[in-house]
Amino acid sequence: MTEHAVLILRLAGPLQSWGGPSRYNRRETQPQPTKSGLLGLLAAAEGRPREASINDLLDLRLGVRVDQPGSLLRDYHTFSDHRGVPLPSAKVNAKGVQAKTSPAKYTGVTQRFYLQDAVFIAALRGPAPLLERLEHAVRHPVYPLALGRRSCPPTGPVSLGLQADAALADALAAVPWKASAHRRSQIQATHVTLEATVEDPAGDQLATDVPDTYDLKTGTLFGRRAVRHLWIAVPTGQQTKEPADGKASPATLGHDPFALLGW
Repeated sequence: MTEHAVLILRLAGPLQSWGGPSRYNRRETQPQPTKSGLLGLLAAAEGRPREASINDLLDLRLGVRVDQPGSLLRDYHTFSDHRGVPLPSAKVNAKGVQAKTSPAKYTGVTQRFYLQDAVFIAALRGPAPLLERLEHAVRHPVYPLALGRRSCPPTGPVSLGLQADAALADALAAVPWKASAHRRSQIQATHVTLEATVEDPAGDQLATDVPDTYDLKTGTLFGRRAVRHLWIAVPTGQQTKEPADGKASPATLGHDPFALLGW
């Protein structure tokens, strides 16, 4: 039996965008990294062509912890043809040629959505030899790494190394809190409770983000995987501070309901 291990990645940057089912002129982002986006990052690190098989990556189990949810950014802009001619229509004629818009349309609008200043911890569990190769590739990538889109480069080291085999929830709980210094300064409690999503065959929810290929000629079809959501308590590094009345601070009791909002 092949020995397993867990690869830990830190996903942080000014902008991230983990695409969902949206297409065309409105491209939304999921609130957490997708399996498609993570496997794409690993394939790019290894230098795989888009048409290369990713079958060996599909069985990797993914867990994600939200260390800092960030905030949503909408990028609104217009586009037009520099020659001053009408924009092409989304429709094609019988010869397969794109027709011009009718009535003529000279300016289009696109909207792209991003996560600003978000920080995630991703754990990928699978065969140790495969993860050792991927970890080396992430540290020495062939192609530039991106957080969902090419315009979203990561900041700081992406790989936090390999861990011994463990359940995804346990592996995520073992990683120190990686939020920004500003976010950490806002929490005075000894522990912070973070949202997490782990891949689990017995999970009660489905995520449609498992790619079959990245080949642009054929397009990508997305399969489903079962996941479950949970909360993970992580030490903040703060020392316990007893209030004057001797009662526990509300921040130390259970999880912080405003943590998802980045407050």
